[in-house]
Amino acid sequence: MTEREMTRLMAWSTELRRVHQRLRDALAVAQEAVSDGGPSDDATRDLLLYCHGFCTALDGHHRGEDRVLFPAIEAAHPHLGPVLRSLTQDHSMIGHLLGGLAAAVDRSAPATELAIHLEGVAAVMETHFRYEERQLLQVLESLELQDGVRDVLGPL
Repeated sequence: MTEREMTRLMAWSTELRRVHQRLRDALAVAQEAVSDGGPSDDATRDLLLYCHGFCTALDGHHRGEDRVLFPAIEAAHPHLGPVLRSLTQDHSMIGHLLGGLAAAVDRSAPATELAIHLEGVAAVMETHFRYEERQLLQVLESLELQDGVRDVLGPL
């Protein structure tokens, strides 16, 4: 295996960690916007932007994993099927929570309600990320994928 090939293989585990950190950062920005939000139109627009951006990024990440990454992992490591199904189930649960957050943002719910939604997403997201990293980082260091990072891990 060439050095370039090894770099790309190692990069999938690095890319996953980077994407997870960017999503954590985006969540923190959305949470800060909620805590700073007031009755002004500017605060409402900022809140809509940050929450919508976070929801879109997290959903895109999970769609990429479900569509490209997880099938490639299962093809190379069939014994990980139950882990991948559990992670996919988490994606569905997080999608449901994101739908609740989006609905609350769309109806201009009070900041306290939005904070509760974000807290729920944060708890499930962090548990999911930690489990995913424990189960898959080592596999990602040897996984051969020719797809682009955006296709595999989402538009971050």
